[in-house]
Formats: sequence, C-alpha cells, structure tokens
Amino acid sequence: MTYPIRPIDASEWPMFSGVLEEAFGWTTHPTQSERFKAETEFDRTLAVFDGDLMVGVTSVYSLRMTAPGGPLPVGGVTAVGVLPSHRRRGVLSQMMRRQLADIRDRGEPVAALYASESVIYGRFGYGRASSSLSFRIDKHGSAFVKSAPVDPSLRIRVASPADVRAGIERLFASVVTARPGRYERNKAFWDSTLADEEFDRNGMSTLRCLLAEDDEGVRGYALFRTKSSWDENDVPNGELRLIELESSDPAAGALLWHSVLNRDLVTVVRAYRPPDEPLMALLADQRQLRASWLDELWVRLVEVDRALAARAYSAPVNVVIEVEDDVCPWNAGRWRLTADTTGAECKPTEDEPDMTLPVSSLGSAYMGDGQLIQQLGAGLLRERVPGAVRALDTAMSWSPKPWAGRVF
Repeated sequence: MTYPIRPIDASEWPMFSGVLEEAFGWTTHPTQSERFKAETEFDRTLAVFDGDLMVGVTSVYSLRMTAPGGPLPVGGVTAVGVLPSHRRRGVLSQMMRRQLADIRDRGEPVAALYASESVIYGRFGYGRASSSLSFRIDKHGSAFVKSAPVDPSLRIRVASPADVRAGIERLFASVVTARPGRYERNKAFWDSTLADEEFDRNGMSTLRCLLAEDDEGVRGYALFRTKSSWDENDVPNGELRLIELESSDPAAGALLWHSVLNRDLVTVVRAYRPPDEPLMALLADQRQLRASWLDELWVRLVEVDRALAARAYSAPVNVVIEVEDDVCPWNAGRWRLTADTTGAECKPTEDEPDMTLPVSSLGSAYMGDGQLIQQLGAGLLRERVPGAVRALDTAMSWSPKPWAGRVF
C-alpha cells in the first residue's frame, strides 16, 4: 500500500516528534525537543500519513562531510521512525526510496546515517563505512611510553566550555578535514554538543573542559563529565566519560590524554574513539585499554559515478564494476572506474565486468575502511578477474581511518 508522503512545516513539529518518541520509546524534555527542532531542516523532512495520522517520519541534514581527499556535500539521514501500529506495511521502504530520490535531486552524491539497529539499512543500499571503539581505561595502568611527544610551550588550562566556545569551534574547524567521516558543525549542532542542562548529564557532573594551548592560542581541547564514587573503604572510585578530544598536533593530543588519565579521584576513563586512536600507541601497558568494537557511520552511494569520481585514491586502479542496486535503479549497471593519486573518473561502459557487487559494498568502502577483501572472503562479492577486488580495495583504502565522532 502507498500512503501520502510530504515534508512537514514547523507547526507539525509536535506530531513529528511524537512519532519519534513512540518509535524509539523515549520521552524528550521540552528543551531537548526545541534543540532538535532548531537543527531540523523542515524542507528536508518527510512524513507519511494514514488519513490524518502521521505514521512515519524522517529527515536529512545538509552536511559538508570529509571524504578521502576532501569535503563533499552529503545527505545526513536522521530521525527515521515508524509507529509500531504501522510496521511491515511498507512505510519505511516508501520513505527511504523517496528520500534517496530527493537527496539525488539536491545534488548530493552520497548519503550517510547512524543506524539505531544495524540490520535495517543494508537493504536500502547502505554499508557500514566506519567503526568506533568503546574504551575502558584503568587509570592505574595508563602510564605513557617514554617517547610520548612533549612540547614545553604547551600548557593545560581548565575552562568553562561556554566561556571558550569560540576557541573550541575554531580548533574543530581546523581539524575536521583531517579524517574521513568528520563533518562541519553549524550553530545548532554546537548548541547540542555543549548542552549542559540537568537532563543532559545522566547522573554525572556538569560538562567540563580542558584546553591545550600556547602563546598563539588553542591547540586542542577535551570535553568530559565525571562521576564521584567511593568504595566501602572510602577509597576513591570515580569515573570520567570523555565526550570529545580534539587536537591539531600530536603533542597537544598527548598532553590532553595525560591530563584526562591523571584526573584526581578517577579510577576509570570511558570514551568512544576512532579505530586508529593514537592513545593506543602511547600507553606503556596497552592491555589496560579495554576496547570493544561498534559500527559507526553507514554510507550509501546515491549516484555511483559522481561519488566515485569525487573522492581521492591511494593507488592507481582501472576496473569495470557491475553494480546491483534495486532501490536506486539509475546506479545499476557497469561502470569503469579509472583513478590514481591525482584524480578519478567513473563512466558507464558495456565492457565485461571485473567484479559484480551490491551498491552497499561500495558504501562500506567509500570512506576508506577497506572492507572489500573481507566481503569477497564472505562470498558477498563476485570477482570475475582475479586480483580486481584487491586492486579496488587497495585504491579505496585510506589513512587515517574514517570516523564521524558525533551522532547526527
């Protein structure tokens, strides 16, 4: 069954947010709802109706996201929800197909999202494109190696996040293009990042900030919350949850990590960090860093030719890729990708394919995480010319590893 579908206006926000609350099982504070409303681009929302009842919703952010080689426009998919009463009726499929067509019409060759459930979006052509590590670090084992970078001109300053917001924003803007998956933040995104109402704290402290700076200005910052605790013998057993740690250079990053890991009355530090986090090389006893793996950013190529031509490549490659794509049929077919470290082009072709793969496989490799060989080993790709998948995997791999760092 096909339902009416259209964007909403601001007056329909209560219904829109109500569908999300029911779908996700949460209750938002009115202030949180207003923040989310301020972030929302209403002309990029979609709502599905069953009569007068809004039964499904989704939205898109107009992101400027870093890909290998530089930033490009990306449709940041968010706020996807369907009422429990209308599941299994095609509502989600209808929204996803309409949304991808709209993203294409906006000239964005790539879509990206954070998945609330990792089993959902593969069937719409999204592939897991980056990973995140959940760290648990015991403070007693957090000594650095002797060769940790040191810069005597650097100093640590404790600051209120609100008071140093301008410096934090400038620092972030200077590093956002260094890693694939990172995206620029507008005012509304920063308002949410630095929000510090009681309901934002989840039983922890106010938002705290450390700056690494020299006489020229800020070279790094850390945002975190703490939770005080003592055991039955009155021994401190506190926890620190790192929200963000950004730096412009290794010395500033090392100084911030040293300060975070040496916080008084704290025994455990928790954080979500990129899979190639430099801290892993800094710790003298790396076994004290307990890490668990999580999927992070999911990416979908909306226009295969434009997306593949827009990014940079680590090695020369010349392959014919046969793409399978039932959701965006304009992608289905054979494409010749010719690329080297100076540029790339992707053109339709009638030549015999070197490989056949679903569009989700290209999404998983797009930001540089190098998953094509793994998928070949799992039998998810069909290689027709020996070595072709390895050549494409090598060319699309990138360092540093992709990581977005903030849910949108």
